[in-house]
Amino acid sequence: MTNATEQKNLKVIVFQLADKEYAIPVSHVKGIEKLMHITRVPKTERYVKGVINLRGVVTPVIDLRERFELPVSGNEETTRIIIITLETMEVGFIVDSANDVLDIDASSIEQQPEVVGSLEEDFIAGVAKLENRLLILLHLDKVLNPFD
Repeated sequence: MTNATEQKNLKVIVFQLADKEYAIPVSHVKGIEKLMHITRVPKTERYVKGVINLRGVVTPVIDLRERFELPVSGNEETTRIIIITLETMEVGFIVDSANDVLDIDASSIEQQPEVVGSLEEDFIAGVAKLENRLLILLHLDKVLNPFD
């Protein structure tokens, strides 16, 4: 493959929250883990569930449902923690399920839609249209910044 071809595609991990599908670039995903024991950390934002010990590395864990102010659900068999890295930061995202790894053609990605009054809109980098699916691409630095 040529560099020009590679730049046209984006490889993403697709995950589910409530009834929507979200995507983050594979290049930021270190792993996907089953839900494990999370140690609470006092005086943190309510969406920060605590920390996990992942192969000797203490990793903070964020519940994306709570971060996006979606209704909280009980943890299911399909609940996963997606371990992401952004610059020097490593964080786990609790999601309802991790579904697919997909190649998205850059031409199918549109800018963030104007949705008035939605907290989620701040976290959306774009929307990918794939046949009968819409994937919400996340802006990871904004999801991880508590001051946005």
